[in-house]
Amino acid sequence: MNQDLQYKDCIEACLQCMNACNVCYVSSLKEYDLAMLRECIRLDRECADICDFAAQSMIRQSPFVHEICELCVKACEACAEECGKHEHEHCKECAEACRRCADACRQMLATA
Repeated sequence: MNQDLQYKDCIEACLQCMNACNVCYVSSLKEYDLAMLRECIRLDRECADICDFAAQSMIRQSPFVHEICELCVKACEACAEECGKHEHEHCKECAEACRRCADACRQMLATA
C-alpha cells in the first residue's frame, strides 16, 4: 500500500484533533474558572503540538513515525481523559477528537 494512502486517515485525524485542541485551549482561557481548567489548558496545548508534529512526520515519511505516533496516542489519551472531566461543549468536542485521533494512530501503527 502507498504510504501516503496508509497515513491519510491518521493525518486527517491528527489535524482535526489539533484543531479541536486549539479551539478548546482558546475557549478555556475565556471561561470564568481558569483554575479548574488549568490542566485541560496545558494538555490542550501539548496535544495540539504533538498532533501537528505527528501529522508532519507522516507527511514527510519520517523514519521516526512510529515513535512519534505512539507519543501522539499517549498525549491524546491524556487530553481526552482530562477534557472528559468537564461539561463545556468545547471540552466534550476536544475529548472526542482526541479519542478518534488515538484510535486512528493505533490503527495506523498496527497496519504500518
